[in-house]
Amino acid sequence: MHKFYQLSTTSLQGQPINFSDFEGKVVLIVNTASECGFTYQYESLQALHNKYASQGLVILGFPCNQFGQQEPGDATQIEQGCLINYGVSFLMSAKVDVNGEHAHPIFRYLKSALPGFLTRKIKWNFTKFLIAADGTPIKRYAPFTKPEKLEITIQKALKNITA
Repeated sequence: MHKFYQLSTTSLQGQPINFSDFEGKVVLIVNTASECGFTYQYESLQALHNKYASQGLVILGFPCNQFGQQEPGDATQIEQGCLINYGVSFLMSAKVDVNGEHAHPIFRYLKSALPGFLTRKIKWNFTKFLIAADGTPIKRYAPFTKPEKLEITIQKALKNITA
């Protein structure tokens, strides 16, 4: 079993999310924040979810408060903000750290597999990681990369599911 599928997290609602459930699916992991200049990307992420979830795309948001304290709320506040402001219905994890000694294991793994430009660290909110249906990390995207710019790569990864 690929290392990615051995990892897990907890949902914003406190339920376990086992990445083994995503075997055979394309996964987009994003560290998010409700009060960030990139928060508008929730809308595009939701559009990708609406368009491709039935074809095997899973989007998983990880709220993080490590950058400018831009995710200060608790789980209820985060969930309400995402739902009310952006209609988010894709999976959201409990708030995590993405850097440092308390970084969530998924981010330790992804930063190792796909180091960023000049450093492995995640530099800001809305860094995105695309994982192939076999669990292999495909690509890391900078925060300023709009989710709609990932669409062609997502389509190609989804075609590999059925190929």
